Amino acid sequence: MSSKKTHPDVEREQNTNREEKQAFLDHMVKQRGYVNDFHRIVATYDLDVAKAINGVPSSVYLSQRSLDNKTKELLFILSMTCLKLPQYVIEGHMRKALAFGVTPREILEALELAIPEAGFPTFEHGLRAWVEVMGAEPLHTTGDMYTANRGVAKKNAG
Repeated sequence: MSSKKTHPDVEREQNTNREEKQAFLDHMVKQRGYVNDFHRIVATYDLDVAKAINGVPSSVYLSQRSLDNKTKELLFILSMTCLKLPQYVIEGHMRKALAFGVTPREILEALELAIPEAGFPTFEHGLRAWVEVMGAEPLHTTGDMYTANRGVAKKNAG
C-alpha cells in the first residue's frame, strides 16, 4: 500500500459502483479461478474497459473449443514466458495446468520450447516460475562466481 495521498478523483472512482465492480471480479474468479492484479486495478477504475478486456479470454480461453484445457495451459505458459509476463502470472497458469493433470515434466518441456526462438534468458524467466511452483531444489555447486554472487552456495552450505 502506498503512503501517498490518493487523488480525490481516483478515490471517488474507486468508491463508485463498488458492489458492481466487486461482483464482476467475483464472477471472473468463479469463471477462471483467478484474477491478476491488472484485472483488479482496471475493474476498480474503469469497469467498462475491464469488461471489454475480459471478452477475448472468455471467447478463446474459457470456452470449450477444439483444444483441451491442458493444451491451452501449456500454450499460455509458453507464450507468457516468451512475453516475460510477471512471474506470478506464469506461476498461476502452472498451478492451473497441474490442476488439469499436466505433469511438471510436461510444463518443463513446454518451457524448453522457448529456447530455440526466444533464447535462454527468456527460458530462464519461465524456469524460475517452474522452480517456485514445483518446489524444485536444483543441484548446487561451490566456488563458481555466479553461485557465490547470489549467495546460493552460502545458503545451502549451512
